[in-house]
Amino acid sequence: MNNFFEKAQQFGKSFMLPIAVLPAAGLLLGIGGALSNPNTVSAYPFLDIGWLQAIFTIMSSAGSIVFSNLPIIFAAGVAIGLARSDKGTAGLAAMIGYFVMNSSINALLSITGDLAENNLAGAGQGMAVGIQTLETGVFGGIVIGIVAALLHNRYNKIQLPQVLGFFGGSRFIPIIVSFTSILVGVVLFIVWPYFQLLINQLGSLVTSTGTIGTLLYGFILRMLGPMGLHHIFYLPFWQTALGGSMEIGGQIINGTQNIFFAQLADQETVKYYEGVSRFMSGRFITMMFGLPGAALAIYHCAKPKNKKIVAGILLSAALTSFLTGITEPLEFSFLFVAPLLYFVHALFDGLAFMMADIFSITIGQTFSGGFIDFILFGILQGMDKTNWIYVIVVGIPWFFLYYFSFKFLIKRKNFKVLGREDDEKSVTQVITTDRAKTIVDGLGGAANIDVVDCCATRLRVTVKDNLIINDDLIKQTGSKGIVKKGNGIQVIYGPQVTIIKNEIEEYLE
Repeated sequence: MNNFFEKAQQFGKSFMLPIAVLPAAGLLLGIGGALSNPNTVSAYPFLDIGWLQAIFTIMSSAGSIVFSNLPIIFAAGVAIGLARSDKGTAGLAAMIGYFVMNSSINALLSITGDLAENNLAGAGQGMAVGIQTLETGVFGGIVIGIVAALLHNRYNKIQLPQVLGFFGGSRFIPIIVSFTSILVGVVLFIVWPYFQLLINQLGSLVTSTGTIGTLLYGFILRMLGPMGLHHIFYLPFWQTALGGSMEIGGQIINGTQNIFFAQLADQETVKYYEGVSRFMSGRFITMMFGLPGAALAIYHCAKPKNKKIVAGILLSAALTSFLTGITEPLEFSFLFVAPLLYFVHALFDGLAFMMADIFSITIGQTFSGGFIDFILFGILQGMDKTNWIYVIVVGIPWFFLYYFSFKFLIKRKNFKVLGREDDEKSVTQVITTDRAKTIVDGLGGAANIDVVDCCATRLRVTVKDNLIINDDLIKQTGSKGIVKKGNGIQVIYGPQVTIIKNEIEEYLE
């Protein structure tokens, strides 16, 4: 089980690199698409200026191209995330593999006479990097990314006979990935149509469960958060037919997020896809209103002598949740000392998703459900498309639901949350002058570290021996919490974790 956690956390964090490009692309598409939409220009005539509309159109096109090529972005990103070293070679090999896989499928479709001439979507086909192929979407990119990473980790130090020595080591990886990708293309040509049918049926099953299914989706998503496995859970809904399918502009688009952004770029869209309210919009209620209410409750329950320091920590965490939708800094302040609070939080989060579904709130997102995405993909898109006002209507009661529930449970159960510790030490957050060295020492030294990586908020490390880890030493560097499963270690820092990871890598080198 512990080995599964190590592999799962590495797989989950590998999604973070391709996901990291989405906010920038979403900003371009959100602002450009919203402000160049004819309906918006009609409603706000001051936007009808030639040069201004040209800028918005360019922004929309620049953002749209990223979402149109997500499969190859995921192929390279997953390979880079899973590769242990020489990550650039792994990413390049994955891109080559993606070209070869789709070209192989195209050749097989042509040989068998199944290459559709019209209505590609109806035949389960589409265009990928200019190649007519089966519509494998992001799934195809992820498969090639995994294949490239596995081959890279196994063969990147291979030694060939002297006459072929030039092609040894890293140069061997694009070669072996290319040949393997032909086989992947053959396998997908045979089995993918059955997967398309299965995925469509699963999507129908999720849809048929109604609001109860939406509640379970939100609850499970939040419960997987502490283990860092939530990316694995929600991405199939966002990026594959499990989250729904819709024909837009003559093409079948799969996945809730892909459908939303395709509609965002489509000038004819009148109302956004209903799946957005099931698999995305509930986040805004929790992250903008619920968790700030929890933060206020924790502050009010802190001991008077600690309130000043607690206020600074919680205000920063609450603002991070409200603005960006990144919740770990706040969640990990109570997760380990009061798991019951986290369970209640997960239940409320599931209910928030259900409420978004009931009120048909269709606000999409690039990364998370914070105020920035709320403005871009809610308010700017118009009330008629998104029903954004209901986030506020539901969110205000949600703030007080979290506040009074947390305050009652903290006092009733005497939970030792931030500011209520029994010891005489005041609440502090020490940032050492040599952070990287302190973290490495806390992880048992350089010799004990096998893999170092990170996701949006967590340092993800695989160690050789988890028994020699010094939790107290690591916490001195500003850690919000530590999760251990076998030799898989996650240290929660917040959005600045990428800087910390780079510091550690430089120190180890």
